[in-house]
Amino acid sequence: MTTPRLLRGVDLAAFAVALVDRLRGAGVAVSAVGSAGLVQAMHILAPTDRSQLYWAARLTLVSRVDDLAAFDAVFDVVFGDAVLGLDPVSLKRPLDPSLTLSGRSTADPNAAEDGVGLPWTTRPAAFTGAAPAPEGSALPQLMPSRLVAHADTPFEQFDADELRRIGAWLQSAQTHWPQRRTLRRQRHPAGQHVDLRATIKASRTTGWEPVRVARTRRRARPRRVVLVCDVSGSMQPYATVYLHLMRATALRSAGLHPEVFAFATTLTRLTAALSHRSAETALARANDKVMDRYGGTRVGRSIAALLTLPHGNALRGAVVVIASDGWDADEPDTLRHAMSRLRRRAHLVIWLNPRAAAPGFAPLAGAMAAALPYCDHVLSAHSLVGLQELFDVLS
Repeated sequence: MTTPRLLRGVDLAAFAVALVDRLRGAGVAVSAVGSAGLVQAMHILAPTDRSQLYWAARLTLVSRVDDLAAFDAVFDVVFGDAVLGLDPVSLKRPLDPSLTLSGRSTADPNAAEDGVGLPWTTRPAAFTGAAPAPEGSALPQLMPSRLVAHADTPFEQFDADELRRIGAWLQSAQTHWPQRRTLRRQRHPAGQHVDLRATIKASRTTGWEPVRVARTRRRARPRRVVLVCDVSGSMQPYATVYLHLMRATALRSAGLHPEVFAFATTLTRLTAALSHRSAETALARANDKVMDRYGGTRVGRSIAALLTLPHGNALRGAVVVIASDGWDADEPDTLRHAMSRLRRRAHLVIWLNPRAAAPGFAPLAGAMAAALPYCDHVLSAHSLVGLQELFDVLS
């Protein structure tokens, strides 16, 4: 391999890591192997001017068209005033505040005025970006590297292999569940309630002087999660991912007895079918059990059936997640009456509508407009970033 003449005297690994960190701070989704790929590309291509360096970095670090504008802005900020290949010591001067898009200087305040300061590759990020990173910015750190570049891609554009990888990732993605306080108490040093019996018992070793005060607080346990998925024809591109989500929930919170249902024209319980350890077997059982999938939709009638015995008691104090686009063949009043009863019984109602991610979305469908006042959260969940929003709400 050839050493690039453009950045002679510069630690290429430190340069690549600093550039990738600055790009990620600007919202560019760089893969986990981006830094190593950039170093390898610079050794192979040996760029001699700024244009060659630009294309080497762009081809190895950018994987989405939406990130091109942010990449160009960061590249201009980093190399706009740099004197490359002449004297690396001269590059230690503070960054010009006029180069930042926000108009604010990010140079080290402790740097000396004569140019002695941090090297330019380790300076704080100067690019703040007009569009900040999405709320689920920690999502790429949790996903496999092959899925990081597709965090914003709608699920309808994934193939079967990618959907299986998403299903495997979902089994470990959600680690925190909504909590509820029980009547039982547990020992805790920051508790507000004094345990008199434990305090007196401990005073036996200190001459009956209560030196150590035992405190307790109410014990918390995760709430039950009830997931209801629309498997009608309009939801076909998203039903597979939502079934993977339901299966992951059933496996991760098996001790809480979660309930999983699917509906198109009738309501079908899938808790037992999706609890199988094999994802392929679980989805095959679920597809065999749901006889009306990819057909018409009766949301109001299905939610009303969910409230009846023997499923209705599982909704008390639970977090109910309904995945549907709101297209219903029933009258809107049917769903409105069912949602009003559901809202009084459940602790939290979350509606996942993949159509909500479309620009200018408005709940114009009669069923969606009828259910909206009774929902605590309406999320799109049309991509991996959308699922991270759901996990944030559940946490």
